Amino acid sequence: MDALEEITRVFKSSKEISFDDSSKIVLMSDCHRGDGSLADDFLKNQNIFFAALTHYYNENYIYIEIGDGDELWENRKMSDIIDVHYDVFRLLTKFYNKNRLYLIYGNHDIVKRNKKFVKNNLYRYFDENKKRYIDLFKDITIHEGLKLKYSPTGDKIFLIHGHQGEWINDRVWWLGRFLVRYLWRTLELLGVKDLTSTAKNYVNKEKADRKLIHWVQKEKHPLIAGHTHRPMFPETEQTPYFNDGSCIHPRCITAIEISGGNIMLVKWCIETKSNGALFINREILAGPNKLKDYFSKLK
Repeated sequence: MDALEEITRVFKSSKEISFDDSSKIVLMSDCHRGDGSLADDFLKNQNIFFAALTHYYNENYIYIEIGDGDELWENRKMSDIIDVHYDVFRLLTKFYNKNRLYLIYGNHDIVKRNKKFVKNNLYRYFDENKKRYIDLFKDITIHEGLKLKYSPTGDKIFLIHGHQGEWINDRVWWLGRFLVRYLWRTLELLGVKDLTSTAKNYVNKEKADRKLIHWVQKEKHPLIAGHTHRPMFPETEQTPYFNDGSCIHPRCITAIEISGGNIMLVKWCIETKSNGALFINREILAGPNKLKDYFSKLK
């Protein structure tokens, strides 16, 4: 099965979520939450992420994480990640309890496709301070893909991490995990980039984007992905392939928002007021554009 067939397989088997112009959805990916060590890329943006997520919770958004939320190639134990980023997980639990949380797995957290792993590591968490288990995401299902069905027109937007069909990130992902865990993690601490990573290799980024664009052109469905860490937001006359970027950019996180029948790309970052005070700001990078304009492009 080639990469396009693999993506189509995921599309056909994906859960469908209906939304309309009253719905508010935010999509993020590639948080790579780690264990708090120097190799934890999420650590530098954790406050920005928490502020953004708090905003989306208060504004009644549905939060959809499109893969690689947790760094489970570098780290063996999910509990170590929850320990360090417990405040984030408690906020995600609030989304889940309101039926406003959906999680998709990527290549770096591909073990979440194992139902036993999810049950043992994500249903509940043992709080060492309270010496008891606390519910996190009891009975949650982690998805490989999701379809957003726009009720006014019946059109569908496909959500997928984007690693499907790649050799090192999908077909032999266990080898990729081995290399990251036992080789590249150590080298990363010394400042050496992982050249096998799609996110850190320009050629691999381009190849991944072309694959997903080709799928959109062939199957006639808009697609939103992560994986490459490179934000993508087409104009309405272009192929509707979007990428939400990542939460581990050097000074910001990026996200895609859908609300009022519109779609836009935003970033959250720390800025400075004239009096020197720091604050976390949301900025629109592209859009808002009408979803209907993208759907009509494919007809």
